[in-house]
Amino acid sequence: MNDEETTESILAGMPTESKSEDVSATTVKSEKSDKVSSTKRKSKKKKVVHQVATGQAHIQATYNNTIVTFCDLNGNVVATSSAGACGFKGPKKSTPYAASVIVKAAAERLKPYGMVDVQVFVRGVGSGREGAIRAMHANDLNIISIKDVTPIPHNGCRPKKVRRV
Repeated sequence: MNDEETTESILAGMPTESKSEDVSATTVKSEKSDKVSSTKRKSKKKKVVHQVATGQAHIQATYNNTIVTFCDLNGNVVATSSAGACGFKGPKKSTPYAASVIVKAAAERLKPYGMVDVQVFVRGVGSGREGAIRAMHANDLNIISIKDVTPIPHNGCRPKKVRRV
């Protein structure tokens, strides 16, 4: 035991490679943590909101859902909303009442942009078409024009063969 104690005391006084590596590793870690903490202290820039006076409103009214999207004149999306995002489920998503709630929610998101005049483009055959347009007028949006852009096939795809029973 005396020999082991003396070798331990001798080794304790001598610097070893493993101890110097541990010291350098801790200094590297502390340097990294300083860099990370300094980047966290920087504040984010405020988001610049561009004022958009006139824009486009795209209404997609299908049998199952209604989606309203507000864009600027270049086509960049400013605000959007859908029946599912407003909490409607199942067959209630395609009702005119759901369309009015959707437009109200999208108009709330649109207020910081200052959009007043909209050109309305309606796509689809769902029951939320007229309800969404009426809701836009009720939410103080001036409707410049209404255009129906529902895709119509010019006898495109061949129909399925008739089922014989």
